[in-house]
Amino acid sequence: MNTMRTVARRELAVFFATPAAFLFFGAFLAVTLFIFFWVETFFSRNIADVRPMFEWMPLLLIFLSSAITMRSWSEEHRAGTLEPLLTAPVSLTTLVFGKFCACLALVAIGLALTLPLPVTVAFLGQLDWGPVFGGYLASLILAGAYIAIGLFVSAHFNSQIVSLIISTLVCSVLYMLGSDTLTGFFGTQGGELLKLFGAGSRFDAITRGVIDLRDLVYSLSLIGIFLTLNVYSLERGRWAGNRSNALHRRWSVLTALLVANMVLVNFWLAPIGVLRADLTEGRIYSISAATRSYLERLQEPLLIRGYFSAQTHPLLAPLVPQLRDLLSEYQVAGKGRVQVECIDPQENPELEQEAAEKYGIRPVPFQTASRYQTAVTNSYFDILIKYGDEFVTLGFQDLIEVKSEGDTRLDVELRNPEHDLTRAIKKVLYSYQGGGNLFAGIGSPITFRGYISPETKLPQPLVELKRNLEEVLAELKQQGGDTFSFVFTDPDADGGALATKLSTEFGMRPMVAGLLSSETFWFYMILTSGDQQVQVALPSSLDKTALKTAIEASLKRFSKGMLKTVALYTPPDNPAMTRFGMGNQGGNTFQMLQRFVEEEHRVLPVDLNNGQVGPEADILVVVAPKRLQAKQVFAVDQFLMQGGTVILATSPFGVDLQGRLAAEHTDSGLTDWLGHYGISIDATLVLDPQNAAFPVPVERQAGSFSIRETHLLNYPYFVDIRSDGMNREGGLISGIDQLSMTWASPIRVDMEKNSHRHVVRLLESSKGSWLSDSIDIQPDFNRFGAGGFAVGQAAGRQLLGVKVEGGFDSWFKGKASPLIEEIRQQRAQKQEAKKATDGGQEQPKDAENTAEVIGRVLERSPESARLIVFASNTFLADTSLELASGAGGTRYLNPLQLVANGIDWSLEDRDLLSIRGRGHFARTLLPMNKEMRMIWEYVNYGLAGASLLVVWGLRRLIRARSRRRELELITGRVG
Repeated sequence: MNTMRTVARRELAVFFATPAAFLFFGAFLAVTLFIFFWVETFFSRNIADVRPMFEWMPLLLIFLSSAITMRSWSEEHRAGTLEPLLTAPVSLTTLVFGKFCACLALVAIGLALTLPLPVTVAFLGQLDWGPVFGGYLASLILAGAYIAIGLFVSAHFNSQIVSLIISTLVCSVLYMLGSDTLTGFFGTQGGELLKLFGAGSRFDAITRGVIDLRDLVYSLSLIGIFLTLNVYSLERGRWAGNRSNALHRRWSVLTALLVANMVLVNFWLAPIGVLRADLTEGRIYSISAATRSYLERLQEPLLIRGYFSAQTHPLLAPLVPQLRDLLSEYQVAGKGRVQVECIDPQENPELEQEAAEKYGIRPVPFQTASRYQTAVTNSYFDILIKYGDEFVTLGFQDLIEVKSEGDTRLDVELRNPEHDLTRAIKKVLYSYQGGGNLFAGIGSPITFRGYISPETKLPQPLVELKRNLEEVLAELKQQGGDTFSFVFTDPDADGGALATKLSTEFGMRPMVAGLLSSETFWFYMILTSGDQQVQVALPSSLDKTALKTAIEASLKRFSKGMLKTVALYTPPDNPAMTRFGMGNQGGNTFQMLQRFVEEEHRVLPVDLNNGQVGPEADILVVVAPKRLQAKQVFAVDQFLMQGGTVILATSPFGVDLQGRLAAEHTDSGLTDWLGHYGISIDATLVLDPQNAAFPVPVERQAGSFSIRETHLLNYPYFVDIRSDGMNREGGLISGIDQLSMTWASPIRVDMEKNSHRHVVRLLESSKGSWLSDSIDIQPDFNRFGAGGFAVGQAAGRQLLGVKVEGGFDSWFKGKASPLIEEIRQQRAQKQEAKKATDGGQEQPKDAENTAEVIGRVLERSPESARLIVFASNTFLADTSLELASGAGGTRYLNPLQLVANGIDWSLEDRDLLSIRGRGHFARTLLPMNKEMRMIWEYVNYGLAGASLLVVWGLRRLIRARSRRRELELITGRVG
């Protein structure tokens, strides 16, 4: 070891003896910075990572390593010092490893000079340090392979220039073997075989933050192979002019065996994909415990089949091996319950026909262009998940995320493959179980409690309904066994003590038997399990089928193995609008929201006009309500009173994007209802200096003409909420590091009214935000300069999202049901009209007018009721999401994910919520203007200059120590 250290120290001293070290490191650092900021346009990407630097690192290391190693042995040849080295009493292995360690140390110094880049990015955004560590580790190991090649080449040539050229060519060929440019000519299987030998393809996985044993062994094998060949070539130099003997043959055989074994170990490890370490934050590339929990619930074999064409789009081809590795991990985690297949449908006509006819999977035409031709490739990139007779298909649009980098370059990567696959597994699993035993997913006993008056007090329709109820409960008892029980109780018995308790604790009051009757009765149904209570809604159709549907829907709320139903209300009016000269688009439509929720749940569109949400609904989502009538408000209120969760996105302002950009006052119809629960939304808009970009139409005067242009500018009405403005309690913000709230208003919470409820401030603007009551949201650059808006006095953080959980008293407490009131008014109008046509004579009451109307008002909710409010009408709209996607160069789905998180959290689906939190979400940069970005870029240039000064000082230190040691040797004080 001492000798090896001496050799390494000598190599470092020789390297730093000339200005070459300073020039090499300066060039390497200058090229790295140029690529990072100019070629890859770091600030335009708007992503807080350093992957662009590591994507170029394999190429940069080729030139740096070749430049460092070109003189290692060639200089020994030229100076005539090679022969003394070969005849010195030092093993060749020691000499080779000493030079290797010195060169590797020089590359490590070069990589260390780039450390200011990730440090700077960490200041500008939420940087995941796992891929950074993996990138530097991969760079160092790959540099070791290049150095081993360079040393081997240098040992064969006297000229440093020739060594430089040959080393560069050999390393370039090794890098190109796994590149997409070359593998695209050989199909999927041939391409994957080439990727086993390609240095660049092996490098990619580690830079993602995944250290695969196969990739490490590959690089270490290259180092071992070429260092072994280097030692062998030098040993052959010792034999120059001698006759071949047994020692020479033993050297040759031993070298061949070592090289062959290091090659074969890579083929042996190739099928093994489980020996790896995930360094990313949240371990987003590993199978989670939540996924394993879903796989453990499988009772039947689950089929996961990947349809991947051999010839596909070059941007999709690198993703196929990643998906295959992930599917293999699902198969291992399934412990025999998961069957994984990967096929090329174009080579299996029967399976291709089945995919098209049974599963709707068809090839997608991709247009590809090269420097020679433009072509269309029809290929498959789909995954089928099948369980029993239920199936879900995932196409390439469901699996990938496309990011625009500059004007022509696209970056395609898997979005969150584990979440997408597990979500599909959950859907087919729950759908399959939903068609079977209702109690299969219920773990604790459930009791049905019917608070019902005797038949003598019930209206005739309810007498028959009670008999149907007894039959339905008997059937459920037979199906559920000990898991289900039921009991009936008359609240008026025993002096009405129970009635008083029901009224006080649950807000239940006697129902009215008819419009004109003063007789009251009880007909309430509750399901209880432990501390959880769910009130069964009285169906609008008083028949056995509707009653059974309502009870089963309520039972499903206790099950973790049933597909849930989301009731979704969106505004019915969608006026056409013109989107900046791009043609007519729908107004505030919410189709993207509906499709996103449908990926995991059943979606039930509702208009609430009948005063009910629907018995099958598990959660209610109300988006951008407009002028809701009393019946609609009653439907929302009573769903909350049943212990349900209401997610509400509303604001006093709507935005019209047709013509001049302007806001308008809107009435949701829920202002008084929210105020009753201590929640109010101010009639102002929040503006924030921490905002997102928005393509805004701007008018420019050209002489007497007014020219309308679209500029991408920082728009203060697009509040950019970062981690410091998010409350991650409960997991509602899981997997989201940034959220844009468009045209939002501040929420005020009366804590006195909510003192007995749990209030969580979910989303807040930055401290520098201010408020405006102006509806003119068009920027005015003539009056306010480059910002376009007057900057008001900072009002501090504004609440934009809140969650309230606990018991609520109904807004309709002590009031008649709006359903009865409406019917009463309609019948009164009919009576008046009939009286007028009959000459003012009083008419006898007919059967229609005297028919009984059943109505009730739940006056208090259980403690499980939840209300989630977001103060924006537009942040979930299709137009807002498309604008944000265009500005960011990628699909912007964070608002939709926020709603999906709220649904999963409300439905107690913590497993899928945790998987979504591990997803690969975009870590965007902090919002800043052009001047600030230039300052940060110049800061990096300054840090690079400081790093080079450190290298210069290191060079002087090493030279001084080397001269001192030479002086000691001359004076005889050493050795």
